[in-house]
Amino acid sequence: MADGTSNSNGNACCRHGPGYATPLEAMSGPRETLIYVTAVYSGTGINKPDYLATVDVDPNSPNYSKVIHRLSFPYLGDELHHSGWNSCSSCHGDPSADRRFLILPSLLSGRIYVIDTKSNPTAPSLHKVVEPEDIVQKTGLAFPHTSHCLASGDIMVSCLGDKDGNAQGNGFLLLDSEFNVKGRWEKPGNSPLFGYDFWYQPRHKTMISSSWGAPSAFIKGFNLQHVADGLYGKHLHVYSWPDGELKQTLDLGDTGLLPLETRFLHDPSKDTGYVGCALTSNMVRFYKNQDDTWSHEVSISVKALKVQNWILPEMPGLITDFLISLDDRFLYFVNWLHGDVRQYNIEDPKSPKLVGQVWVGGLIQKGSPVLAEAEDGTTFQFDVPEIKGQRLRGGPQMIQLSLDGKRLYVTNSLFSTWDRQFYPELVEKGSHMLQIDVDTQKGGLSVNPNFFVDFATEPDGPSLAHEMRYPGGDCTSDIWI
Repeated sequence: MADGTSNSNGNACCRHGPGYATPLEAMSGPRETLIYVTAVYSGTGINKPDYLATVDVDPNSPNYSKVIHRLSFPYLGDELHHSGWNSCSSCHGDPSADRRFLILPSLLSGRIYVIDTKSNPTAPSLHKVVEPEDIVQKTGLAFPHTSHCLASGDIMVSCLGDKDGNAQGNGFLLLDSEFNVKGRWEKPGNSPLFGYDFWYQPRHKTMISSSWGAPSAFIKGFNLQHVADGLYGKHLHVYSWPDGELKQTLDLGDTGLLPLETRFLHDPSKDTGYVGCALTSNMVRFYKNQDDTWSHEVSISVKALKVQNWILPEMPGLITDFLISLDDRFLYFVNWLHGDVRQYNIEDPKSPKLVGQVWVGGLIQKGSPVLAEAEDGTTFQFDVPEIKGQRLRGGPQMIQLSLDGKRLYVTNSLFSTWDRQFYPELVEKGSHMLQIDVDTQKGGLSVNPNFFVDFATEPDGPSLAHEMRYPGGDCTSDIWI
């Protein structure tokens, strides 16, 4: 609920509400004690529904770093992925607005689950199911991904294609405050070829979305030929906000293949942000020009490594997730294949500086058959610590930062088909979740040796841990007006 539009009596409906008045105020909020984690059985061979795990992250609790509740869903084959809230910090102080419901789109089935996290935060419950047939009938959309709340009380969800997985069928779904399907957000004829993530900045009357690929391609696993065939994206789409007109398309070219997560700076007055381009492993900065058009430039590049004993002669880092601290000082991203998590100082957004790096998995860790080659022809692998006696599986994939910026939580599942392709051990043995401690003064990252949530030991078998959200005070994806 954060686009700054007004309600029928002329008052801005979200001038007050839950959360915090500003991003900086949010940083002084209470320490997180619980975190919700989407856990996936879809695609693993275990014939069980996906579920939402509640993890205890209170170091003073006897259940610290354990799953303390599991909300299983009614259906098989959902592939829970990203999530969002029904209201956010732009509604700070308004008693009629309540960050109560977690919105859980299912990437494969097309269902959207609405979860009540307030009645019992430790044991959230299923409030409503938005059925895919209803969404398709009223909008033609399928493969829902990112959700954000709007000032009208509506929920907006990006959808990556039509029911047959065609990329040209993508667009933006609107749910009302009771989670009924209202229609599409963008104006007719204003849907680009590919969709994925999106973020809007009301003060600049702009929304920017990214472009993964055609669902019909990515659901089968990654095939480099599909990139050459034009089945994956390399564009950012600039819309007018809140009216949904596609104003500009930024072609990122060969340096911006598979642009995924998209983030503006949290300060709502700022007119700059970043997108992580997975395949080319570049962090691209976008920014507004004086004439109100938008431009882009590569801000950070992760060099592909020359490797032995892998499917290709070179391995990209594969930037799959990133986020920005609430004070806009630090940017964090993961390299899912290389296995490292990075911290950059972005106080000068044009010139990020690497200030922290840690390896927590990856295909080139010691003990792996894959070797990286240095320029002089020697080979090397990365040291990856064991946590509580456990060898780390997979690579870092999703990240979530505490409000104060001092704790970075990490899971390692990307998408079940891609997990099986690149990290078969992850599917067989399950995910895990880590905590990385952050130096917020000078910069620096270190793995917390006391925190390890092992999804290998789940009651129904190993599961794949994906996105994370804090109940109530989660402001990391909020949009301020």
